[in-house]
Amino acid sequence: MEQRLQKILSGAGICSRRAAEQMLTGGRVTVNGRTAQLGDKADPERDQIAVDGKPVGGAVRAVTIMLNKPAGVVTTMHDEKGRRCVADLVRGCPVRVLPVGRLDQYSEGLLLLSSDGALIHRLTHPKHEITKRYEVTVRGDASGIPKLSEPMVIEGYRIRPAAVSVLRRLDNGDTVLSIGIHEGRNRQIRRMCARCGLRVIRLKRVAEGRLTLDPSLAPGKWRELTAREMQILSDDA
Repeated sequence: MEQRLQKILSGAGICSRRAAEQMLTGGRVTVNGRTAQLGDKADPERDQIAVDGKPVGGAVRAVTIMLNKPAGVVTTMHDEKGRRCVADLVRGCPVRVLPVGRLDQYSEGLLLLSSDGALIHRLTHPKHEITKRYEVTVRGDASGIPKLSEPMVIEGYRIRPAAVSVLRRLDNGDTVLSIGIHEGRNRQIRRMCARCGLRVIRLKRVAEGRLTLDPSLAPGKWRELTAREMQILSDDA
């Protein structure tokens, strides 16, 4: 089946679609020996596609991985400031993958990355309302904890009430909470806690929908999802 060349190159793990467009405008892509143009289509199973004279294989299988993101790593595939990013952690992945949603630089835990654009769209689209669950260590007056589950407006946006429960209280007075949210807006949980007089000491995502972080996966490590986990994602989305 014919597809746009930038989609074929991206699906084969060669580059992003934007980079593929630049390759096409630069005359670096050929189809059956003819220089391709931006907007051209081809059939990866029938046509001979090459970049800089090197053949490009047909479509590759989609890959979705689970990464246990450590704190201090930014959720991007390239960082202009030179900070450590998730691309540095998944260099061994057989195809080019992109983050499914985000975790801020100082948060950790479950981060999915995938080469399947359709899956990424389904999992991140607000209409699917996939609950993300976090373990959050907070410091401050415990009387502010019940307020976390109340309706709240963050920077002009009315967020849906969070599902909040106390997991344990630490000897130093800190409290570990389970917080489930739908929207996942920028630094949402940190802003919620600040509104309630609480300071976040540690924030770890432990689940997306029914998919949970593998407890045996060390920080900074990743693995491909199992067939069962992929089915869970498909059902949730």
